[in-house]
Amino acid sequence: MEVVRELPLDQVMLGDCVQLMRMLPAASVHCVFADPPYNLQLRGELRRPDDSLVDGVDEDWDRFTDFATYDAFTRAWLAECRRLLRKDGTLWVIGAYHNIFRIGAALQDLGFWVLNDVIWRKANPMPNFRGRRFTNAHETLIWAARGRDSRHRFNYAAMKALNDDIQMRSDWFLPLCTGPERLRNQHGLKLHPTQKPEALLHRVLLASTAPGEIVLDPFLGTGTTAVVARRLHRHFIGIERHPAYAEAAIGRVRATRPAPLEGLSGAVSKRDMPRVPFGSLVERGLLPPGTRLFDRMRRVSAVVAADGTVAAGAVRGSIHKVGAAVQNAPSCNGWTFWHFERDGRLVPLDVLRDAEPAVEA
Repeated sequence: MEVVRELPLDQVMLGDCVQLMRMLPAASVHCVFADPPYNLQLRGELRRPDDSLVDGVDEDWDRFTDFATYDAFTRAWLAECRRLLRKDGTLWVIGAYHNIFRIGAALQDLGFWVLNDVIWRKANPMPNFRGRRFTNAHETLIWAARGRDSRHRFNYAAMKALNDDIQMRSDWFLPLCTGPERLRNQHGLKLHPTQKPEALLHRVLLASTAPGEIVLDPFLGTGTTAVVARRLHRHFIGIERHPAYAEAAIGRVRATRPAPLEGLSGAVSKRDMPRVPFGSLVERGLLPPGTRLFDRMRRVSAVVAADGTVAAGAVRGSIHKVGAAVQNAPSCNGWTFWHFERDGRLVPLDVLRDAEPAVEA
């Protein structure tokens, strides 16, 4: 099979995912998001008590007849995903109890390194029609690096900011895809039985990719991954075997406009920046001893000392410690809190990081 020399960026490819992935060059994508078929068990549970199929489900949707067939398929597409991932790339795969444990074992056997399992707790889960077990109110996402030695991307600051400045946990409370976002066919039925909400993919891509990077979705469905990638200025490669789903995905992408780049996290977070010692700025004369620092409103001030500490009255220490003390706060990022005068205006210390050569942490 001929390998595609130029990546089909921002395109939806129609066909079998394993065959099409084999056409793509190795180490060409930064991230994979996969929402594979569940397996044959699910078919019975998506039937109502009268044995009718739930909206959007057809007999071809989950085509596997036994575990061995499903496992062989799982290993095949996972192996291709690993081949296509760059050394530091990551894979997200979502599933329910029907398949996620089998997928987890397969990806570990192939050399992926599990970083987190994330629980998507559904705010509005679908009821259990037969009343024979608990309502299944969550799905599991496995987030894995290509290998144990991968230096994977995690936009920690973006996730913290998204969560009201609190560390993002591994249990995500998000609603199912409903309302205008849910695609329906000409009969008013759900076009796709497991269409994922855009909020879920927004969080996934914001956490693990940067603008300009490439996201592969081998089971694109109706295009949620592609839509969110376009909105967040990521490139996508989508693969889908069902023509109606692929057509819907293309339509959604065409109707999506990229968000303004301002405020888009994931490029370079403060956590990713080189850790520049404040004292090195004093040593190099960028902030000579005696320089006065101010908060943004000039309500408080501090003086730079020769040893790289700052003093505000009786309080002396690092820019972070003193910044917290003058605010009576538990912590402070001194790089953004303190400002110095340049050409008659106040400038945050943070700008001096660009003037300082990178220093290993």
